[in-house]
Amino acid sequence: MQTAAQRIHRFSESMIREMTRVAMEHNAINLSQGYPDFPPHEAVTEAAVRAIRDGLNQYSVTWGYPPLREKLAELYTARLGWSVDPDVHVTVTCGVTEAITGAMLATLNPGDEIIILEPAHENFRPAAILAEAVPVAVPLEAPAYRLDLERVAQAITPRTRALLLNTPHNPTGRVFDEEEMAGLTQLLVEHDLTLITDEIYDRILYDGRVHICPGSREGLQDRTITIGGMGKTYAVTGWRLGYAIAPEPFARAIRPVHDYMTICAPTPLQAAAVTALDLPESYYRRQVQDYHRRRDIMMGILEEVGFQATPPEGAYYILADYANLPVPQATWPPLEFALWLTREVGVAVVPGSHFYSLPGYGATSVRFAYPKRFETLEEAGRRLVKGLGKARS
Repeated sequence: MQTAAQRIHRFSESMIREMTRVAMEHNAINLSQGYPDFPPHEAVTEAAVRAIRDGLNQYSVTWGYPPLREKLAELYTARLGWSVDPDVHVTVTCGVTEAITGAMLATLNPGDEIIILEPAHENFRPAAILAEAVPVAVPLEAPAYRLDLERVAQAITPRTRALLLNTPHNPTGRVFDEEEMAGLTQLLVEHDLTLITDEIYDRILYDGRVHICPGSREGLQDRTITIGGMGKTYAVTGWRLGYAIAPEPFARAIRPVHDYMTICAPTPLQAAAVTALDLPESYYRRQVQDYHRRRDIMMGILEEVGFQATPPEGAYYILADYANLPVPQATWPPLEFALWLTREVGVAVVPGSHFYSLPGYGATSVRFAYPKRFETLEEAGRRLVKGLGKARS
């Protein structure tokens, strides 16, 4: 009898997307999946419509629509501090997920180890497994979620080939600081490791923080695959546009993987992405102001209800502990609690334990995503106050 490949039994379908399906089934407010419920900038959507009408409806060059690669090369030459060639170093992918999977397939051999900081986005471990590599988890301890360099050092073995770094971090909201990055840089150089970064939230930071690409640091420039995307900053998550910026040996390896996985990203949407990248600085200033307000609203709701959480420094998620809620459900495991909150209270979240492979972590936490209209968040607050109050009584 034919059976599925063994690797498939080592991971499951997305819990984040499953919670979206549950939210739709029960008419819950979806604070589980990290996508905006507000529209993109009008200039960006108009550019997509114009590209379709102008005939950009066939395959682009596999590595990406040339004007988009040129724009990304210009931006990342400034951000990384080395001359990024659009024809050599830039690969446009179908989202950050594809870029991360492609980077691992291109750089890891069977049995190689890759260090993944947990909690971690759910696609990181499956990407390593698909590459037949070994994901090695290193925890970030709540509530500060600081990078423990001693633990990272202890996790490095002769088989370690790479480390995956997500900053700003999902789901904790951490932005790793200079002390953490300096120590990590020293370890990566000392052990000759490749760094794969996920920087999708690089324009969503709080309290005056500014994103600095890890790959711009001395010692990391020739060993870093810098990955980013359009979905979060420009509210076009459904367009599935990501990219990898990499030194030539890595870029040469990533490109054939991308070619045979997806051929190319959607051509008219790549053309519209050029317009997005050309938006004025006022767009980003307004976006940061709005996300500060969203963060404050969400933190206020959680504190009022009784969740415990650390305000995020970047991205748009809050990993909140429900153990002290004065309701019977506070003793439930995260998946049961998340399903109850979605079905009975009407607010969908993701169980925090899903972001860990390490046993015992995330045992009383759920993740809230708040890239939503202000009125959506306010309605979520009303439901949480009413629903948890009813459960309490």
